Amino acid sequence: MPISRRHFTAVLAASAAAAPAVVPIEAELVRRHDASVDQILRQQITDPADPHRGGYADEFGLFSAGTGAGLCDTLIAAYVYPGSRHHKSAEVGKRFQLAAGYLARMQNDDGTIDLLVTNFHSTPDLGFVIHGAAGAAWIAKHFNEPALFAALEPFLRKAGQALATGGVHTPNHRWVVCEALSQIHELLPDPSYPRRIAQWLAEGIDIDSDGQFDERSTTVYNTVSDKALLVTGLKTGRPELLDPVRRNLEAMLYLIHPGGEVVTEISTRQDQYDRAGMDRYWFPLRYFAIQDNNGQFATVVRSIEQRAGSLSFDLRYPELQKPLPASKPLPDDFEKLMPAVKIARFRRGAMSASILLNGNSRFFTMRKGGCVVEAVRFASAFFGKGQFRASSYEKTKDGYRMTQELEGPYYQPFDPPRHVEASEWSALRPQRKKSNIERLRYTVTVREKAKGFVIDIEAQGTAGVPLAIEVNLRENAVLEGVGAAPKVNGGFLLKDGYAVARAGGDAIRFGPGFSQHSYTQVRGAEAKLPGSSVYLCGLTPLKKTIEFETL
Repeated sequence: MPISRRHFTAVLAASAAAAPAVVPIEAELVRRHDASVDQILRQQITDPADPHRGGYADEFGLFSAGTGAGLCDTLIAAYVYPGSRHHKSAEVGKRFQLAAGYLARMQNDDGTIDLLVTNFHSTPDLGFVIHGAAGAAWIAKHFNEPALFAALEPFLRKAGQALATGGVHTPNHRWVVCEALSQIHELLPDPSYPRRIAQWLAEGIDIDSDGQFDERSTTVYNTVSDKALLVTGLKTGRPELLDPVRRNLEAMLYLIHPGGEVVTEISTRQDQYDRAGMDRYWFPLRYFAIQDNNGQFATVVRSIEQRAGSLSFDLRYPELQKPLPASKPLPDDFEKLMPAVKIARFRRGAMSASILLNGNSRFFTMRKGGCVVEAVRFASAFFGKGQFRASSYEKTKDGYRMTQELEGPYYQPFDPPRHVEASEWSALRPQRKKSNIERLRYTVTVREKAKGFVIDIEAQGTAGVPLAIEVNLRENAVLEGVGAAPKVNGGFLLKDGYAVARAGGDAIRFGPGFSQHSYTQVRGAEAKLPGSSVYLCGLTPLKKTIEFETL
């Protein structure tokens, strides 16, 4: 529901004027927040002689600036909120000052901070830290705590100059920096900050026609971009920045499995294949559920709120505490092709499935409730490069067809002859004439049927090549109808008939099996996945059909 810039600016002005008012906040959220403060009071280093006083180490013994920012944000929210057990606690105020001092000492002379696990003198990681630090400063300023605001002001001023000149690494970092600069500018205005924000925003938002940001990181960097764009839009009066956030949230509704897990196979970042839910989307989901009267967003918010709510955000954005609209059902009966992402998604009630059309070796996954087929993939022993990864796909009348063509050449001596140094072999091989070329063509078709799917796998070309199809199941699956595969822990053979996987009261049957050999760990193929893997083994030319049916 887009709104005009004029209306948007008026809403912002009214919100800012009302900001110091304390809105009643759900008691359970406050209880959890107070428990976090209790933990901080136990962990925080207070020894005046300790160089890390005000902070504490992570599980690896490393000290980070992010810890200081998080401490400040958590402590001040409890300190100013009347419903907290720690409201106006002298000890909490003292601990806030210690955390702010620790944060200042973790800052480099150029205003940046170090992320000790990878980045040094890092502008984008400074941006991530600013979100908590500037949030804490905003609360201090708007709830009339000038001494606490002053404790953070030097850090923010130095950080602003670094953010206004420093570079980034990844697409989402641009919006992280914009968010941080917009937060600092609201507190400590500087004309260089909005100029830098405009410079980054001029590049355009990296969202595709399917509503996914460039990194397609459905549990980490989507949420980073959503929050950053929402905050930047709100603080700089740019309502157009809210539209890509809406689009991403709407797209995510089709990437939620029954039970709340999110599709992560499409990610190009570290969360690929992770198991996580929508918790990190809480802030933008709640904001737009209320702003747009969106009942589907409200449904997701209600499912995650007990884990994901934030007292600090509720204080900074009191509109979040307006009542949620009535819940509306999420999409749970659909087939949806996302052509930019190259994934086909299916939901049929408790059954959820994905066809990965983007060259991912795990080209199919499905689940019913707690029974999860994590992946179907296959590889042949074709010259050590026979792992199937679709190079093209097409939508058929009743499904999706993927293809890949492989070539296995041999190489001739140079003509005219020439001397080849040992160190030159690999570099010069592309210049040699190919001969005796072997070829293999894979064709995979996936189509939906009642209560499941049918997968047709065909490998044509060079004859007699061993091929193994892997059906990988989540660790909790109990298998029936299979036998142990030789020399592979957690590996099984389906030689004939059908296998049944059971977990959490749900079941999936698949087959029929076949077994021309038991060579499952094919040379050049990807390693076996965690959990149980059931193998169906054949030789080329191969043309087989495997059915998956929920029980």
